[in-house]
Amino acid sequence: MNRTRIVTAIVLLAVGAGAGFIIARSISPQTSAEGDREILYWAGPMDPSFRSDKPGKSPMGMELVPVYKDEAGGASGGEPALQLNPAVINNIGVRTARVQRGVLHRITDAVGFVEPNDDLVSVLHVRSEGWIEHLFFKTEGEFVNKGDVLFQFYSPVIANAKTEYVQALRIGRSSHIAAANERLLSLGMDQDQIDALQKTGKSKRLVDVRALQDGVILDLNVREGAYIQPGMTVLRLADLNSIWVQVEVFEDQANWVEDGQRVIMHLPFIPGRIWEGVVDYVYPTVDEKSRTVRVRLKFDNTDQVLKPGMYAEISIYGKELKDALSIPREALIRAGKSERAILSLGQGRFRPAQIVSGMEVGDRVEILSGLNEGEEIVISSQFLIDSEASLVGSLLRMDGREGSAPTAGAANASLTEMSSKARPAEIQGQGIVNTTMPNMSMINITHEPVEALNWPVMTMDFTTSKSIDLSKFEKGAAIRFTLMPDDSGSYMITAISLRDAEGGQ
Repeated sequence: MNRTRIVTAIVLLAVGAGAGFIIARSISPQTSAEGDREILYWAGPMDPSFRSDKPGKSPMGMELVPVYKDEAGGASGGEPALQLNPAVINNIGVRTARVQRGVLHRITDAVGFVEPNDDLVSVLHVRSEGWIEHLFFKTEGEFVNKGDVLFQFYSPVIANAKTEYVQALRIGRSSHIAAANERLLSLGMDQDQIDALQKTGKSKRLVDVRALQDGVILDLNVREGAYIQPGMTVLRLADLNSIWVQVEVFEDQANWVEDGQRVIMHLPFIPGRIWEGVVDYVYPTVDEKSRTVRVRLKFDNTDQVLKPGMYAEISIYGKELKDALSIPREALIRAGKSERAILSLGQGRFRPAQIVSGMEVGDRVEILSGLNEGEEIVISSQFLIDSEASLVGSLLRMDGREGSAPTAGAANASLTEMSSKARPAEIQGQGIVNTTMPNMSMINITHEPVEALNWPVMTMDFTTSKSIDLSKFEKGAAIRFTLMPDDSGSYMITAISLRDAEGGQ
């Protein structure tokens, strides 16, 4: 009897242990087959607010997706982030770059025209009326050397003064000679000509007019036989070994331009060659119509390749920041008065970061706060990720789960749908012009929401089609524009029209 009771007790203990093990297995946190990652719950791929403690289908008939503990930032105490799977990242074309620290130059691009250096230009006048009898250089642009006779003219006044000087020499009175010498100088003769007259004692009928410097002839306003008089510009001579280039910069760029700064110039019709010069003078006034400031640049031109009137493209290297934090300009998201960038946290996790930007230099933007050196940021498809992060964050707040990470499945499904709709053939938008850069085919616009791209109100730079004449669009103009996607993942404006020109619609 005792033996039977012992056997029965052993059987009951075994059954109880087995049941307890099964129950413990059923209520313990579930894990995935992949690396034993703990699953917190299942969520609807299109409706993150729908949760389940087991696999199944959502009310929309879609398979639920697992939310892992290491993905849910709020649940695990980690950093909230948007989780995307590799397939979606590849489909929407995500590219990243590092936040860098280094030297930044403020580069101001402009266009201008070559003109003579006024410091090396001489203007030729006569001091007595007369008639040109011999003109030895008859074409503008001809080169002359200092001392070359430019023309000979007859002046009755100078002829009488020379006769008086010769008579004073014959009389021999020093006071008369000095007075006659001074009169000839005042009429434009130089001392060498007067000394020659003193040696020969004979007055020549014509007066030689010589070049005061080496240079080319500009503004030749006379011909043989022409009557000339004081106050009339006969011609100008310019030494083109040094030239000026006059450019205009927008008033918001003028603060970055100072005397002595380095300048690079190239001519579109002489590819492969550059000229280095300096900022010679920044004019102190702003043009009231164009809202631009004139800047004068100086370049050496010893080989005489640069000629007055030539068109030039200019880059002015402004103030230098030696230890600046910067990111590619395409990574910056501007929405109204806020600025953001999308951080790549690794393993398909992304998070928007509020930043404050500084100056823009070429394709780089200075970062004043919000990012650290070495962090990885998204430089393509960031608008899709930013829009999705805002959408999912709003849903989580509505569900009372602010601070939780967006579900990976919901983000992946939504972004896949967004990416399939993100690039229609043509996208229409409207906005206000801030600045235009016609020489670079670029325009800065504060645009209204673009529903086709899920873009909110933002201020952005756009490249434009070469066929668009940006000079027609002034600052503050209300415009409509057409966007087309390009191969780099950005959008180009292919057409612009004034909204007023369309009836103010």
